[in-house]
Amino acid sequence: MTATTTRRPLPAAVILTPNAEARIAKLMADAPEGTIGVKLSTPRRGCSGLAYSVDYVSEAAPFDERIETPGGLFFIDGASVLYLVGSTMDWVEDDFTAGFTFENPNAKGSCGCGESFTV
Repeated sequence: MTATTTRRPLPAAVILTPNAEARIAKLMADAPEGTIGVKLSTPRRGCSGLAYSVDYVSEAAPFDERIETPGGLFFIDGASVLYLVGSTMDWVEDDFTAGFTFENPNAKGSCGCGESFTV
């Protein structure tokens, strides 16, 4: 007799708001040929150490987190997941700016302009 265990699905590392999902769909609709999705990473940049970067990708890396959205695939860089777990990603547009915003419970501080953060 073998016991089988059912593993419940793990929650997504990053929660995408409906606005963020809509923006991903728009990016994918306008994506260059060969693009398979959009990827979030946290490269070392800025005065606080890490920054958020959203880019097109043409292939998935083995350790990337993969989230299926109605508009296309969204990847999270495998090396960045620890810095992003529990974050919410939104898309905000107003009269002066447009861009992705992040509520990151792991961030311990950020620079004055909001360009980078530290954990």
